[in-house]
Amino acid sequence: MTVAGREGTSGGTGWRRLFRRGPGGTRAGGSGGGRRRGPVLAGLGVVTAGLLALHRFVPNTPGRLGSLVESFLFWLGPFTALLLVCAALRRARTTLLVLLVPTVAWAVAFGPLLLPAPSPGARELLVVQHNVADDNADPAGTARALADSGADLVALQELVEPALDTYRRTLAPRYPYHSVQGTVGLWSRHPLTGARALDIRPRDITEPWRRALRAEVRSPYGTVAAYVVHLPSVRLGAGGLASARRDESAALLGGILAADRADRIVLAGDLNGTVEDRGLAPLTSRLVAPERGLALSYPAALPLARIDQVLARGAHVPAVRTLPATGSDHLPVLVRVVLHGAS
Repeated sequence: MTVAGREGTSGGTGWRRLFRRGPGGTRAGGSGGGRRRGPVLAGLGVVTAGLLALHRFVPNTPGRLGSLVESFLFWLGPFTALLLVCAALRRARTTLLVLLVPTVAWAVAFGPLLLPAPSPGARELLVVQHNVADDNADPAGTARALADSGADLVALQELVEPALDTYRRTLAPRYPYHSVQGTVGLWSRHPLTGARALDIRPRDITEPWRRALRAEVRSPYGTVAAYVVHLPSVRLGAGGLASARRDESAALLGGILAADRADRIVLAGDLNGTVEDRGLAPLTSRLVAPERGLALSYPAALPLARIDQVLARGAHVPAVRTLPATGSDHLPVLVRVVLHGAS
């Protein structure tokens, strides 16, 4: 409109250009549509930036809306990239400037995960976390793949008979120490002591339900309290995110962690949530998450989120990465944990 207004003082040439029709009968002044869409793109960018920076203020009712947003917070980055492409194609310069805000917000939140991982250091343990799936058709192949990772600790969920015997037999040559409690298990290169089941069962589950254990690992760098857990599943439906059971189990586990006096803790598990999800705050407020790596682990065919986690206390977690697919619907994750000295 600026060009048209300027040329309109010399005989209305600008108006003729603005409404001139091109081939096929479309208006050559299609940039007007671009201008109309520019505010829409800018508005979406502002909303995206707000979600990235202020997602904790999104209410969790109804339908666990806050947790749902946080579960897929990473994907606001690709969404912003799409908005940038649309704005660039329409030459909407002001909109491009507005979209820098969500771009920066995403880079602050997730950019560090994309940086190269530091070199391996001293006092480092390798931990594999994998939900092997109770319907895994190739438990022997899965066990061999996990053993070939070179991990010091292997944490597994959904261990059921007869596959459990296969895991025990296949992992035994490289992992002489192990403990299985219910459907979760820990295999270790180093001696285990004090292994026991933990009660994190939601109140409304009445059937037998053992999905958490604690054991002490006598590592070369000192004793480590190792937890293996499988929090309840969540479901996404018309009513939103059904995560009440998971959140209840996370709260119970958080209380156990708060009372644990161990200097160093490593927790591995299928937490059925990302580390950004406020439902896991009882854990993520007490333990540190990986510093590098995205490692989206679920679903294996098209990973959208990392719900398989390794968190730590009295240590830092420099890097996480996925391993090749097994017969499970989850991808295994391999995590480096660097232990601090005893306090």
